[in-house]
Amino acid sequence: MHSFSEQCLDMARSMLAHNIDSIQPNGTVLPVPGEQSRSDEPGHVAFALGEYYRNTGETTLGGHDLIDLAARCITAQMFTEPAAENGLAYAALGLLAFGPSKERNPIWERLVDETKERIDKQLLHRSDYDNHWQSFNIAKAVARFSLGLSKKDETSRLIERMVDRVQHTSSTGFFDDAAPGLGGHFNLYGVLAFVFTRSALQLHANSGVRDRKLPTLRTYAEKYIKMMPDLVRADGLGWAFGRAAGAYGQMHCISLILQGLRDGWIADTDKPKYFDILRRLFLFFYQTYLDQEHGFLDLRDDERTAYEPHTTRIANFDAARYLCQWSRLAQTVQMPAGAAAQVPPQGNSGRFVVFDKSNRKEQGVFLFRDAASGLHAQIPLISAGSTVTSDSLPFPHCPGVFDWPNNVYMPVMVPELTFGDKVTTPAFYGRNCVTGLGLRNSFFFRYEQPDLITTEEEILKGLGSVKVQWNFSGRQISCEYAYTVRQQVTLNRFRYMLVIAAPHSQYRVGGSLALGTEGHRCTVSKNDFQANWAETEVVSTDPNYRTNYGKIHYVQTLLRDHPLIMRPGQVYRLAVNFDPDVAQIEA
Repeated sequence: MHSFSEQCLDMARSMLAHNIDSIQPNGTVLPVPGEQSRSDEPGHVAFALGEYYRNTGETTLGGHDLIDLAARCITAQMFTEPAAENGLAYAALGLLAFGPSKERNPIWERLVDETKERIDKQLLHRSDYDNHWQSFNIAKAVARFSLGLSKKDETSRLIERMVDRVQHTSSTGFFDDAAPGLGGHFNLYGVLAFVFTRSALQLHANSGVRDRKLPTLRTYAEKYIKMMPDLVRADGLGWAFGRAAGAYGQMHCISLILQGLRDGWIADTDKPKYFDILRRLFLFFYQTYLDQEHGFLDLRDDERTAYEPHTTRIANFDAARYLCQWSRLAQTVQMPAGAAAQVPPQGNSGRFVVFDKSNRKEQGVFLFRDAASGLHAQIPLISAGSTVTSDSLPFPHCPGVFDWPNNVYMPVMVPELTFGDKVTTPAFYGRNCVTGLGLRNSFFFRYEQPDLITTEEEILKGLGSVKVQWNFSGRQISCEYAYTVRQQVTLNRFRYMLVIAAPHSQYRVGGSLALGTEGHRCTVSKNDFQANWAETEVVSTDPNYRTNYGKIHYVQTLLRDHPLIMRPGQVYRLAVNFDPDVAQIEA
């Protein structure tokens, strides 16, 4: 039986072999049919090739000269106009992965003088960012100093600037991937920012800088590591809400935990628990996204899709890079071979992770787990950034049971109230967020919005307010929304939607969750909006209705499409109960 390290390296070799032919003579990348190339793809390719070389020392793969291919990709990335800063950062680390200095770097020897001058110029350029792109600035600074292109090392200053902004945008130290809107765009890119920065530091020529900055990174990255026991589902599903989840929701989490184990951020007593989490995360990634017959990452097909900007090529090269890193890290942290140590089964839990708490807004994610049924839900209360999609709405994200379409907006399991041209939904922020134990070992999560907010994240002062309460008792879930208005107003339309999806017919994990034949068993106990269930919409053949994990077949809509006069002093309630028929699928 191969060790985990060997298995990762074998998979990386297979992924590179299946995608290396897409690298064109000019260093650009040929997309798979039906997709468009991204300007930063050559940089991602260069970093993947660099990590493979760093792991194996091999300069050829399947008859291809990796040194030549990497040099072509780095050259293409450096001359891309307009410059793709993320691609430049990946290309810079890819170059550095082949050697710690210009004198010992086979890529540098292949580059012409014009390209070397271009690298110097591109790595010098700085654009100030207050989102995860700041980690790309850090990587460029690491490469520029390590390659001897500058005697001044900006790495420490840029890391301090990044974490200073974390402190300003989050009261608890989580990463706000700043974007237009209300603020508080807490998502998977927070994990990426620390993973990528840590990868850059590992390649820094001055190990003293790395040692000095690790405690700073630990302060913030550790918060995400501590989320993992409550975040990761029994079947290994990782980060499932916000943009860019899916395959990357597995890869970023695996990398973060392995880096934490390598750096000693996880106590020895907790290591068996985190080894078990790693095993589950990897198994879900391996069985859900890898074409095991051919050995490449499969993001999109007739049944599922992925985050729109992630091309299949970029995901394959990113996965190959991560697999090379995991292979090396697994050897460093001494991953247990064979059967892992027994970890006691987790019981029921309900926990609200606070991302930010201020007078203006409170944001976070509520994590609920029912041990008996296996139901495990993530309810995010976060900004959606510049474009709202269902991924960021505050409902129980539980693929297989409570699903949602990827890349599009639908008011899934949350009411949508339209007043004139203003479309509101109780999402994005809350106030007075409270969680706790209810009767009979049940859990509740409640919050309120003093002012309604639109799907464009515009707060409507003086219109009305809403109070929200979720209750969890075993697999039974209920939610009540209580609306009040401050002046008489006309509600033009009301919507509340449910989707019914199926797990992927091929790419799935045995024991993963799915809806049984009886479905959600949804009942509406209070309906002051006098909405009615519209005819069930069959969307099995519509390509817009796909998730990261499977196909959506039915959409059910509770709808009121004619005006309702809402009066001040009256409370309008919607209460919905679920008793889902939770089943476990076979592999």
